[in-house]
Amino acid sequence: MKKIIFTFAFLFVLIGSAQENYYTNYSFVVEPENEATVFKLVDDYYSENKPEGVFVRLFENHFKDGNNKATHMLVFLGTQEDMGNMYGGGDDKFALFLTRLNQHVKEGSGASMGRHLALYGDTDSNVRYPAQRIYLLDVKDTEAFDAEYNKFHSKHNPPGVLVNMGNTIVGQGTGKFNRWVIIGFKDMKAAMGGPNKLLSGAALTARQKAWDDFRANDGGVEVV
Repeated sequence: MKKIIFTFAFLFVLIGSAQENYYTNYSFVVEPENEATVFKLVDDYYSENKPEGVFVRLFENHFKDGNNKATHMLVFLGTQEDMGNMYGGGDDKFALFLTRLNQHVKEGSGASMGRHLALYGDTDSNVRYPAQRIYLLDVKDTEAFDAEYNKFHSKHNPPGVLVNMGNTIVGQGTGKFNRWVIIGFKDMKAAMGGPNKLLSGAALTARQKAWDDFRANDGGVEVV
């Protein structure tokens, strides 16, 4: 696999809107000595050349199992129209950016595209969720899962947590999965404890009961 797999000539916090959003992401491996340079290249380029209507995020994959070698992921999110416009063409500045970036990337490790299906939590653009847990799910009945997922998170998502859910259309790459869930936390302490640690008393009891109901009717889920 050659460097970053940008198969088109032109190439979190994920936020929601009333419109249907799509995403693309590119996973790659960066050696520790090149991480600061890669961050600066991405930050400098997209600060000055942000695609209209598209959110751009660069993530570090801090904890991972032996089958996932990617250290970083570059994610793009927007409506079908805005994403299509982004992929509609490039210029010399983008070509130069890619050339420089590829010089500091050891290898590519995958790419995918899909839809962003649900979001719960505080989506204020000034709020950040730097610590995130990512779950890949193999769901037997996706219609049942989506309904129960929305029922649960619309009532029992604690403050300080942003929960995204979506599917993958092409390029899933790692195992068999048809849904992904990303849970964002405001700090590492919260990420270690998980959502339940942010609640107590009656709210925690209600969430645990609702979780049992969710799992009993979730359409059959296996965590990949």
